[in-house]
Amino acid sequence: MADLTIRVGDLTFTADWVPDAPRTRRALEPWLPIRSRLIHCKWSGESTWVPFGEERPDVGFENHTSHPAPGDLLIYTGDVSECEILFPYGAASFNSRVGQLAGNHFATLTSGQEQLAEMGHRVLWEGAQQIEITEGDPSSS
Repeated sequence: MADLTIRVGDLTFTADWVPDAPRTRRALEPWLPIRSRLIHCKWSGESTWVPFGEERPDVGFENHTSHPAPGDLLIYTGDVSECEILFPYGAASFNSRVGQLAGNHFATLTSGQEQLAEMGHRVLWEGAQQIEITEGDPSSS
């Protein structure tokens, strides 16, 4: 059973929390469910992001990386750029207009990886998509 369900339009993914990011998990659990718009990245390659503006979980850096694999979810909680979740669908290097960033790798897809290219295509060519991140596995309801 998966820890998280991620819906982007009619595409459904599941993900598990990453054990190396327990503080990030504790900080994000009260934010769930997250309902927002998924936008294509400007500087990070084949990736999408969910902006949170100045709202930030109080966690700092933990299990952070600048080079996530497709399907690795990161949250940037630093102060150089706005808070965001990065959701890469291909080759990505996490950056902003002021340079390289590192985000906390907090979850990894466990299903739906075959839909990542379609998700990226839709966000790039059709514009922002609705995203919902909830706790639990859709098959358990």
